[in-house]
Amino acid sequence: MNSPNSANQDATQASLALASTHYENFPVASILLPMRLRKPIGLIYAFARQADDFADEGDLTPEQRLELLNGFKLELDKIANNQASESALFTAIKAMVTEYDLPLAPFYDLLDAFSQDVVKSRYQNFGEVIDYCRRSANPVGRLLLHLYGYATPRNIGLGDAICSALQIINFLQDVAIDYKKDRIYFPLDEMEKYKVTEKQIANGETHGTWPMFMEFEIDRARRLLQSGAPLGLVLPGRIGLEMRMIIAGGERILHKLHKSRGDIYSQRPVLNTRDWLYMGYRAITKR
Repeated sequence: MNSPNSANQDATQASLALASTHYENFPVASILLPMRLRKPIGLIYAFARQADDFADEGDLTPEQRLELLNGFKLELDKIANNQASESALFTAIKAMVTEYDLPLAPFYDLLDAFSQDVVKSRYQNFGEVIDYCRRSANPVGRLLLHLYGYATPRNIGLGDAICSALQIINFLQDVAIDYKKDRIYFPLDEMEKYKVTEKQIANGETHGTWPMFMEFEIDRARRLLQSGAPLGLVLPGRIGLEMRMIIAGGERILHKLHKSRGDIYSQRPVLNTRDWLYMGYRAITKR
């Protein structure tokens, strides 16, 4: 039988492998970070990735998806009550939470957001979208700030702005992908204002007011991202460099969206080698 330390190491290695096999626009436990932070960030990513997959992947019924997510919640309850787990992942997460004195609320918030994805597919206004971002994206940023030792109220506010902006940018990239899952993250009242219809999204049509509508969404995401950008200068050393890379990545995707006039159907924006080199240059010189 493996020892607890061995199980923790196995779970951590699996988490880092998971982080490296999923495409992301932004660095995940990257080589920019100090070695001591890569493992806990890999564990946080594995938790979020697996829970997100429960809500999205496969042919499960909504009831089965919610049951799997509730299973993760029960594991968090064990950590909260200082109880042992039979799961290698949650044994490792418990050790990480204890070592770094991490709050459990962000983990619960993530599960709440993924559960919402199972039962809610439309958002009436931007307030509802931001409330979703508060639970689907901001918790990861808050956990990272706690890991870094920089979780001040101001930094958390800046981090929330960045994380919400990145989540919205992801929504803009993945309009077609999300619609295949019967989800639309555009505020319905804004769609109505710009006379953008669900049928238009279903058909991948970018004529009429679509470019104006997308430019409105792009500009708001850019302003939100910029409002949190000072965090990249507050964080020191390699963690600050990583944050500036993340912000630059968001800016590049928004630039591509703007350049294509929001046509994500024929040219979904992704980051290429040239973009990563540009992001690195921006991150190093912007101090």
